[in-house]
This record gives sequence, structure tokens and C-alpha cells, in this order.
Amino acid sequence: MIGVVAVAVIALVAVAVLSRQRTSRLRRRFGPEYDRTVERRGGRREAESELGSRVERRERLEIRELPPEARQRYLDSWRQVQAEFVDAPGVAVTNADRLVTSVMRDRGYPMDDFERRASDISVDYPQVVERYRSANGIARKNDEGRATTEDLRQAMQHYRALFEELLEPAEDQPLQREQADEAEAPSERKEGVTER
Repeated sequence: MIGVVAVAVIALVAVAVLSRQRTSRLRRRFGPEYDRTVERRGGRREAESELGSRVERRERLEIRELPPEARQRYLDSWRQVQAEFVDAPGVAVTNADRLVTSVMRDRGYPMDDFERRASDISVDYPQVVERYRSANGIARKNDEGRATTEDLRQAMQHYRALFEELLEPAEDQPLQREQADEAEAPSERKEGVTER
């Protein structure tokens, strides 16, 4: 009898330890998205199940890097969208949304409904997924004619954050802005002083 109780206690302790490790692992991986999901799902267990499902779904996707020419084409398009903001902020936000969606599609993310896209993105980019949701909400307000210029400015910043993450090249291929920084201040780069 004592042996059975001891085995049961050991099993309960092991389950508790594994549960804490899973929680810790998911918190590290998802950051603020973990807390958002716990709040939205109404509990840790439900949230962790959802986040685990997101990871499994993401592992089945074939996400690929963009070839250099596509990356450059997207960078050029982003510059056009930013320039457009001065004269037509609402149009620029709509175009920024389309551009981000296009990059996601080219990278291999499924283009299901918005929440599914955000869930898929949260696995790879948990630090910017909430910004993506905010930008999308502002874009919808814009479609209804309710977005202010400040809202639209914020949407552009949010879209840019995700856009830059999606375009982030391999370490040996810096983004255009990094190449420009290097051209302007090569001595600072050599000394390890960089801005990002």
C-alpha cells in the first residue's frame, strides 16, 4: 500500500514538473502572446493546448526565405507605400496590408482568415503579432472611414515591424537599411557600433 502511494506521489510530482516546464517553454517562445492567449481562452490549460496546436500546425508548413530579388522588390514596394502615406494615408495603409499579405504568401504562410494568419505568424514572430492585429484593426476602421491620421500612422508602424521581420534575410544578407548604414559609417560598423 505504501509503495502504491509513493508511486502515485512520484507520478503527481513528475506531472507537475513537466507541466511547469511546458509552461515555461511556451512563455519563452510566445512572450506576450502567451498571456494574451491565456486571457482570451480563460485559462492556462486551454491556452497551452492552443499554443501547442499552433506550433504543430506551423511545423507542417513549408516556410521559405525570399530570394534576394524578391526581397529587393518588396523593399522597393515598401518605400513606395511609405512615400504614398504623405498624400494618401488611407490608401497607403491598405497597400501596406496587401504588401504584408503578399510577403506572407510568398514565404509560404497559408492565407486563411486573418485570425489563422495571425496564429501562424505568432509562432515565428510572437513579438510583433499583436502589432499585426492592431494594424489590421486600424485597416478595418479605415475601410469604414473611422480611422484618424494618427491611427493610420500607427498602422504603418505596426505593418512595418512585421514587414521587416518577414523580410529579414539570412545573416550574410543584410537588409537594404543595414547596407545603407554600413555605407554611411563603415568605421563604426567595424568597431561593433550598430543601430537596429
